[in-house]
Amino acid sequence: MERTGESVSDVDPGNTSGSRPRADAAGKAPVRRTSSSSPAPGTKAKKKKPRVPRKPRPNFTVEQGEDMLLIVSNVNSHDRVWKPKKKRRKKTANKGQTTATASKKRKASREVILAKQTVADDAPPRPGVACSGDGTDRWGRRMPVEVLVEVFRLVVGQDGAVPFLCRAGRVCRLWRDAASNPVLWRAVTVGHCWTEPGKVQLQSTEAKIRNTVHWLAENRFSQLRVFSLCHWKKHVDYVVQVVSESCPHLNSLKLSHCSGVTEKAFQSIGSHCKSFESIDVQHTEVQGDALVTFLEMYGSQIKKVLFTYGPRSEKLLTVISRGSCPELRLLAINTNLTFGFFQLPVCIPALQAGCPKLQVFSMMNLSPRPKMTRNTVSAPGFPMLEELCVATSSDSFLTDQDLSSFLHGSPRLRVLDIRGCSRITTAGLICLPCEELECLFWGQYFNSSKMLSSKKGIHLLTQKWSQTLRELDLANHNFSEEDIEVAMGHLTHTTRADSVQSLNLSGTKITSHSLRLLISHSQALSYLNLSSCRNLPRGLKRLYRGQENIQQLLDNLT
Repeated sequence: MERTGESVSDVDPGNTSGSRPRADAAGKAPVRRTSSSSPAPGTKAKKKKPRVPRKPRPNFTVEQGEDMLLIVSNVNSHDRVWKPKKKRRKKTANKGQTTATASKKRKASREVILAKQTVADDAPPRPGVACSGDGTDRWGRRMPVEVLVEVFRLVVGQDGAVPFLCRAGRVCRLWRDAASNPVLWRAVTVGHCWTEPGKVQLQSTEAKIRNTVHWLAENRFSQLRVFSLCHWKKHVDYVVQVVSESCPHLNSLKLSHCSGVTEKAFQSIGSHCKSFESIDVQHTEVQGDALVTFLEMYGSQIKKVLFTYGPRSEKLLTVISRGSCPELRLLAINTNLTFGFFQLPVCIPALQAGCPKLQVFSMMNLSPRPKMTRNTVSAPGFPMLEELCVATSSDSFLTDQDLSSFLHGSPRLRVLDIRGCSRITTAGLICLPCEELECLFWGQYFNSSKMLSSKKGIHLLTQKWSQTLRELDLANHNFSEEDIEVAMGHLTHTTRADSVQSLNLSGTKITSHSLRLLISHSQALSYLNLSSCRNLPRGLKRLYRGQENIQQLLDNLT
């Protein structure tokens, strides 16, 4: 043991080993040298910086939203919050304490902790409040689950149930209880998120897909009403069968850009879902006559049918016209814009007789070609029809006579979309029986040298529907300046507060005078398209959105 009371003058500067120095030959004791850590004579010792204790990390994070503060837990069952290390106790000189005594003390302290946790867990929870067994999400114990469900309902309505609810259920037990509420899973859209569409899948990936769909159907889809699949190239039949067997309340199915759909999927829906009423297979490849067979067997309960033009489109229309879907409310047929222009034969009287309750009839980018059959009987039209769409991106062959056969018995029509129908005239539109038309879309959006000569009589249409018209599209029509000025004057004489709200006058001959008169009397106008209007000054030929922007246009005109 070294002595601790020696002075600096007793230290030998040449001895660096730290051992006690020996006396030299003269008998003088050598001077002991100080340690290397000691400061040199005449220099100041460096002061050590005080050690700042590290603060423990909180077990939650505060996220600021638009109108609330959201507290998110950072801890789960496999995570631990950092805590400062406890100071070690100095070893006592008494070594009589054995290992058995120390283990008994640790066991006793552990029993006390377990007893406290048992008392806390056995405490009765507050009514309507979710409580968790561990202490990681105590911040949420005072929030009722019903409040969180309503918050999730707003998110689901905007972004969908998947994948938001799946991710929210991993935050804490409170969020898991709220995210698993069946009310939030009534409308679900599932995209193919495991692999890219069309690529080869491993066997493990296919098993994972099937297990995931099966778990969701059993644990989340008990109140499912609307189900959609997007971009699925495989397992479509399996998914539809599992969902239909687990969801008796399913009433709507949408298959978008899917392939490999067979008759098994539709048969499973018809046999298990008694309230099923809507089928949407637009841009989906259905093998064989699966959809035709389904409509023949279960069409009596179907109210909405949407499909894309294909080799069996005419057969589908024939089945519907025979009365297989007497309760049909919506019939929509479209085609891909890249495939070109098609004509679809339609027996209008037979369709009117087979679908007397039809309210919406849409044929996008298709030109209906009327055909007659041997047993064709004159029908009263579509008495409940409210919307008719025969818009095309090219020149349509639809004439005034064809349009009259569609609408001769439709007094309830509200929306008429005949964009691209250049062969229809104002005289044919005036003869229509609908007196309360709200939306008329008649723009021409294609370049063709076969455009008909200048049309007249647009002021007669605005005069007929001046009290009910809300949206008007006359893009690229060659009406005269006087005709358009009189037509805009009729629109300003309406007595209703919510007068014209949308006007597309692109490529027309509207003048500054008639435009100023129209804007000053149309307080509800929020959309105005004046691009390519040759009679307007430069700087004003553009699209205007919002009432404030349109009011600035009025100031520039005055």
